[in-house]
Amino acid sequence: MLVWSGQAISLVGNSVLRFAFVFETWSATGRATALTTLSLCAMLPQVLLSPLAGALVDRIDRRTALQLADGGGLLVVALLGVLHLAGGLQTWEVYAAVMLLGGAAAFQFPALGAAVPLLVDKDRLQRANSLLASAKSTADVGGPALGGLLVAFSGLGFILVADLVSFAVALAAIRVVRMRGDGRPARKPGGGARGKLVAEAVEGMRFLFRYPSLRDLMLAFCVVNLVMVFGFAAVQPMVLARSGGETTALASVNTAIGVGGVAGGLLMAAWSGPRNRARGMLLGIIGMCLSAQVAMALAGGVAGWCAAILVGAALMPMINGVMQAIVQTKVPQEWHGRVFGAVMFLSQLSVPLATAVSGPLADHVFEPRAADGSGIFVLLGPLVGDGPGSGMAAMLLIAGLCGIAVGVLSMTRRTVREIDSLLPDIDAEPGRDGAGDGDGGPPGDPEGPDKRRDDPDNPENKALVEG
Repeated sequence: MLVWSGQAISLVGNSVLRFAFVFETWSATGRATALTTLSLCAMLPQVLLSPLAGALVDRIDRRTALQLADGGGLLVVALLGVLHLAGGLQTWEVYAAVMLLGGAAAFQFPALGAAVPLLVDKDRLQRANSLLASAKSTADVGGPALGGLLVAFSGLGFILVADLVSFAVALAAIRVVRMRGDGRPARKPGGGARGKLVAEAVEGMRFLFRYPSLRDLMLAFCVVNLVMVFGFAAVQPMVLARSGGETTALASVNTAIGVGGVAGGLLMAAWSGPRNRARGMLLGIIGMCLSAQVAMALAGGVAGWCAAILVGAALMPMINGVMQAIVQTKVPQEWHGRVFGAVMFLSQLSVPLATAVSGPLADHVFEPRAADGSGIFVLLGPLVGDGPGSGMAAMLLIAGLCGIAVGVLSMTRRTVREIDSLLPDIDAEPGRDGAGDGDGGPPGDPEGPDKRRDDPDNPENKALVEG
């Protein structure tokens, strides 16, 4: 709860700052491409640096890893404050600062993923992961509403100071929290030679592809993220376009996202989660696409948008919590940093591509075609209309239908659907105590004792595979 509180406060500050940047960028340009470029600047460093950040997380203690993420953000926001006081921020400076914040955030996912097992017992992992995932949703509740007020009445300078304070609170919470072993790195100094950081980052990805179940799960996430983000990137400009640029409409939709995320996180914190984790996660993905994309594209007005996206956002903590719990229970502790870094990289690799193309497609293809009623809008026109934002609504609808198809197809893959039986938990394997092999090498090394895991040629699994 200490970690959750600190992260929630920090994310509220970030959400307020992000809202201010989005509003000012839209006011200056009025184009979806400018907003997607801003998102891309935050996303690319986080995705590309995640494997290296994960490898570094495994080299240092978990507390320091968490402090790197929040401390880096604090320094960037402090620099933004100095530049603002010195004469105002230029657009390129905002983009550069957002990229630096994304680089600091690259440590967040692998560091938190590796730290959670040191904070709670195994049977509470899904609940703790979902609660931490809801910290972002908590920020989405207060951030947009607070951001709308601060943009109107205080200006960017006060917002930067508030964000600076929020980072300091998060750092203080991490400093005083108690961890098993005081958050020491899982890799012992004598537990094997350390290679180059890049080589260790690559090992995290090789680990995932060593097991068919983990590999197929990651591939499913890559494709799902590609189609979902393609649609979600159009949500903010669609709301602004269809509402005539009303900040209250955008704030209401963002707040609905936060309310849904908080509700879903609290529900998962009280509920241990689906018994069949992979199947429950895939059903959650299908439900999220159906509500937050298909229903939102077809809804008219702020109330309809808020209701549709609230349901989808409520499913997000369950999806993320289950996903992280699968990795935490299938992967030895000494590999958590590298594997979580690889998970972030592989699952989010398609996101920058989808974000980069969605803005130009909205501005130059979908919006003009929607206004003319030509092409695919001969069929979609009666569903999404022909006014401003209709083309982006069509993008959201198409993305939702594709996401549902990917979720259904992934459920037909036995390696994903039955990952809990095909790939036993680390502490459930004979001769293992969950601490790893102790030699610094990958537990999935073909020469090592883990060759039996998820291996159809292993006699231990033969009856299961044939069945």
